[in-house]
Amino acid sequence: MWQALAEQISAELQCDFKIEQKHQLSTHSGNMLYHLKGQELEFFVKLNQREVLDSFDTEALSIQALTQRQCVRLPKVICAGQTLDKSFLVLEYLPMTNAHPYGWQALGHQLAFLHQVDDQAMYGFDWDNYLSATMQPNQWQANWSTFFSEQRIGWLLQLLAEQHQEFGDIDKIVERVRQQLHGHQPKPALLHGELVRGNIGFLSEVPVLFDPASYFGDRETDLAYSQMFDPLPDSFFNAYNQVYPLDSDYNDRKDLYNLYHLLHHAYIRGGRYSWQARDLIRQRLL
Repeated sequence: MWQALAEQISAELQCDFKIEQKHQLSTHSGNMLYHLKGQELEFFVKLNQREVLDSFDTEALSIQALTQRQCVRLPKVICAGQTLDKSFLVLEYLPMTNAHPYGWQALGHQLAFLHQVDDQAMYGFDWDNYLSATMQPNQWQANWSTFFSEQRIGWLLQLLAEQHQEFGDIDKIVERVRQQLHGHQPKPALLHGELVRGNIGFLSEVPVLFDPASYFGDRETDLAYSQMFDPLPDSFFNAYNQVYPLDSDYNDRKDLYNLYHLLHHAYIRGGRYSWQARDLIRQRLL
């Protein structure tokens, strides 16, 4: 497998790359992660079963879409593909740290610029992608309340129902979400889609984003998720608001947007996330 992977890297870069060092990295995801070294080149590699290649392909497309905006730094995509028994995604290796005293402020500015740069009229994306390992539909939709209620909340409630996790009448919940967002028609922004501390690093003070699940949606969804579990520091939010101030009623929508991620955690982990999602649905939607 490793020889085949080295050959694909060599073909992509038009060089003769040979793996001299291979170090497996710890992870909480379902992927295997490796740091490869050879001939003064270094790469970050994700490995999984052959059938998950589509998730690597769509991650690469999200990275490329975000990179094209020239607002935020992401690792360069080298290649994605398959060996006889594995699928893989090869990225530029960046020796990152978890924090930098000035990096959070820079990230706030850069994300605000990213959220403003596009002139997109619709919500969605040119392809479906994955939130972690869960399919995320992105069919284009002109109405934000319809997009979010159906393709985010309704979609996950259907997946949860297939696991025999019930949260109430799906059609009723979807309609209540749509009603609560009725009239809120924000400028479609290109989102990271999974903006949490674990997907942020720093090259000195330069922020780096990775593991995106991008689509065009309400910028507030990025900000809401970044405050959900291990909130990003105040310096990040203050810097964001200096460039692109949030609406005064953002806090009214924040929990509703994070219901999507709470339902996703209920889907992949169950337990307390399922209870928290039920409580939020009862409080906000029933």
